[in-house]
Order: sequence, then C-alpha cells, then structure tokens
Amino acid sequence: MVSETHAASREPARGPAWGLSLFVVVIGAFMAILDSSIVNIAIPTIENVFGVDTQTAQWVVTIYILALGVVVPASAWLGERFGLKRVYIASLAVFTAGSALCGAAWSLGSLTAFRVIQALGGGLIMPTTMSMVYRMVPRDRIGTAMGFWGLALIVAPAIGPTLGGYLVEYVDWRLIFYVNVPIGVIGVLLALTSVPDFPRHPVGPLDWPGLLTAAGGLFGVLLALSEGQTWGWGSEAIVLLFIASGTLLALFVVMQLTGEHPLLDLRVFRYGSYTVANLVSVIVSVAMYAGIFYVPVFLQTVAGYGAMQTGLIMMPAALVTALFMPIAGRLYDRVGARGPVFVGMVILAVGTYFLRNLNVDTPTQVVTEWLMFRSVGMGLAMMPLTTAAMSAIPTTRIGAASSINNIIQRVASSFGLAVLTSLLTTQVQMHAANLAAAVAPGTPGEGVMAALGRYLGHAGVPAAASGALTRTVLQGLVERQAFVMGIDDLFVLTAALAAVAALLALGVRTYRTAGAARTGPPLE
Repeated sequence: MVSETHAASREPARGPAWGLSLFVVVIGAFMAILDSSIVNIAIPTIENVFGVDTQTAQWVVTIYILALGVVVPASAWLGERFGLKRVYIASLAVFTAGSALCGAAWSLGSLTAFRVIQALGGGLIMPTTMSMVYRMVPRDRIGTAMGFWGLALIVAPAIGPTLGGYLVEYVDWRLIFYVNVPIGVIGVLLALTSVPDFPRHPVGPLDWPGLLTAAGGLFGVLLALSEGQTWGWGSEAIVLLFIASGTLLALFVVMQLTGEHPLLDLRVFRYGSYTVANLVSVIVSVAMYAGIFYVPVFLQTVAGYGAMQTGLIMMPAALVTALFMPIAGRLYDRVGARGPVFVGMVILAVGTYFLRNLNVDTPTQVVTEWLMFRSVGMGLAMMPLTTAAMSAIPTTRIGAASSINNIIQRVASSFGLAVLTSLLTTQVQMHAANLAAAVAPGTPGEGVMAALGRYLGHAGVPAAASGALTRTVLQGLVERQAFVMGIDDLFVLTAALAAVAALLALGVRTYRTAGAARTGPPLE
C-alpha cells in the first residue's frame, strides 16, 4: 500500500483489488443516503412517542439536512490534510455512533442533537467516497465503478420508505437507527483492512473565514428551503434568511477566488463539461425527487394506501434503477457519457410525462410500470453525468470537485422540492377555485349538488342536515380532485425540464485520462 505521507504524490496502486475496496466504500455511501429518507416514514410515530406536533417532529429530518450542508465544504481540505482513508473511517465511525445514540434517544431534543452528530459523519462520507473511487479505479473502468457507487445515490432514497415502513409498522421505530450500527462497525473493520491508503498533499491552513461563510450561507439556504412552505415564502424570516445566506455565499465566492489557500477551488468550473454536467444533474435531481416524493404523497393521501403498501409499489422502480446503473457504467466505459445521458434523459422526460395521468382510478400496476420506465432513464443518465463531470477534472482537484458536486446535489434536491411544493400549492388553489365555481348555483354543475342531495334524502338523511352534508362531501371531492390535478401539473413541468436537460446533455464531453481536459483531446 502507499504510505499516507505529505511527501507522497502518487496515487494508490490500481489493480483487481479495487473491486473489494469499492464494495467497502459503497457501504458507507449507501448508509449515509439511506438515512436521509428512511426517517421520513417514522415522523408520525415520533410525534406520538414524544408527544409533539408534526412541525416540531419534522426537525429530526430538517436538522440532518442542515448539518450535512455545513460539513460538506470542509471535506476536500480534510481529505488532503489527513488522507481520504482516515477521513472515511472517522466519518463512518461518527455516523455509526450517532446512529446508536439516535436509537437510544429519550426525548425529541436528544434525538435532534444526536441527528447532528450522525450528519457530521454522514456529510463527509459521500464526497470522500467519490474522491476515493476516482483515485483508486483505473480511468478505463471508472464508468463501471461509478455505476456501482451511484447505487447509493439513487436506490437508497427509493428503498428508504419501504424499509422504514416495515420497521416502523412491524418491529420498532428505533431500529431505523440501530440497523446502521452493525453495518457501520463491519464497514469500519473492512475499511481498515481492505481500502488502500491515499497520499496526502501539502495544504495550507484551514480557511476558517471560507468555512464559516460557506457553512452559514448553506445553512441559511437549506433552512429557508426546508421551512419556506411552513413559515411562508414571503415571511420576514424567510426573506431575511435568503438575503443573509446570499450575502454570505457571495462573500465566500469572492474569498475563494482571491484567497491564497481557498477552502474550495472554484476554478473547477473552468472545465466546461464539469459545469454542463452539473447543470444537467440539477434537473435530473429535481425530476427524480418529484417522483420519489410526490408519487408516495399521492398514493397515501389520495389513493389511501399505507406506508408499507406505498413502499412496495415504489420498490420495483428502485430495483430497475439498481439494474441499469451498472449497465450505464459499462456503456460509459465503451462509448462515453453523451449517448447514455441523452437517451436516459429522453426516457425520463417521457416517463415523467406519463405520470400526468395519475388519478384516483389509476391501477397501482400502471403506476408501478410508469415509475419503472422512468427509472430506466435515471439509471442510464445519473452516474454517467457525474462521471463525465469528474473526468474533466485533474486528479489534484478531484477533492474540491467532488465536494462542490455534493453541495450542488444537496441544494438542488432541496431547492427543487421547495419550488415544486410552492407551485403545487398554487395550482391546487387555482384548480379548487375553478372546480368550486363549476358547481355553484346557476351553473351546469348545480345539478351535481342537487343529485347528491336527493341521494342523501333517499338514504334517510333529514332535509335539514342534507344541505350541510352535501356541501361537506362536495368540498372534500373538490379538494381531492384539485390536489390530483395540481400533482399532474407538476409532472408536466418536470417532464419539460427533463426534455431541456436532454438537449443540454449533448454538450457533455468525456475524458479518458486524468487531466485530459488540459493535456489531451476529449474522447468525444
């Protein structure tokens, strides 16, 4: 193995052993992403156990997202300063310890505090493992390797609700945290013995002003996006958060471009393929989470399915993604990123457009088939995009590029859900008003109310009560239909975004060797 010394400048030895090392780092990546989604399903149970309302309990999820955003900017410096292997082992150990503490929490306050500890480890895992993959896998096999690494990024959020629903409904909600402990311990032991050492490079002192402005800016943005719907997008608190975080992030950019020892090397955006690929990835993230988040909402609130049933309906799509991501990796190694990404984005756009037909009468088998079709597109596009972006970056800047990539993904998913949720609220209100107007007195829909009143009369409901009951029933029908129509509108929008991303994908380029963006011609 290569000794982790500051003098070392070569990369770890590459050979057949990288397959086992890849498996070990995927364990950590999978756990970190899984815990971002598995807890959502347990929020109602946490409310009951600790006697709090939904808004208060939701902080168990929100604080994890906020802590991730704060710690990720430091990952590149930590990897260069202490070595990627050491940082990975330490972050996995902290994540595992945080999971054990979460499982033993005795109050919502203690659970929230322990989630911060869990996130401090989890936030470092994803950028660190991405850097490790790029430094230990031969460039002609990087597509295949990233295809397997990407299973954590795509599959974990998809199976989280299923696994969480099973544990909460049939076992104990605390197991959603305790399940990480034995896996984490095994992961640490395997990392100690099976992951190569990585060279450390001379770095300057930690850029504390950069870290504080980046952490503060990202914390403010993520908090505003997480709470905007609850607090009100035009509320003073949200407006001030956006202004303050925008100012901090602008100051961070200036300091990074002018400072002697920047925390993140923003010059990676000079590489056009990296920039374009990240832009397309943002759209993919929005489209992906639109399906992962809003389809379960529809199935549970409109169709009336339980958490476990909803998870089972979503599961085949996750399996399809798991199947196609390694295939996409092999395609990347053979033909580059442009073809798989373009085809994947077209499939994602068409599959998302299918979802505009969701209604209360849609058979679950049809919903599953639409989701599976979308998953083919996500499986083909997601990892070739990330791999192509990183292939343009010289090895010495991989750490910074992977940190920035993870920050973009984190903000994009939060921003996408916040914007889509706001649009959903607007569309639901508009459709509800239109539907209500259609059954108002003096309109053709007035007959619907009359018919419903006659039905209630035949059922033995007194005339005095039938009018109020008719209005209540009709209002419920209007609200449900307006919600369905609003979700359908969102899928039309995200399908259009995916179609635009397919065109942008034609500008993605693939580089075969490290630093090829500077020293050699591209593959395509």
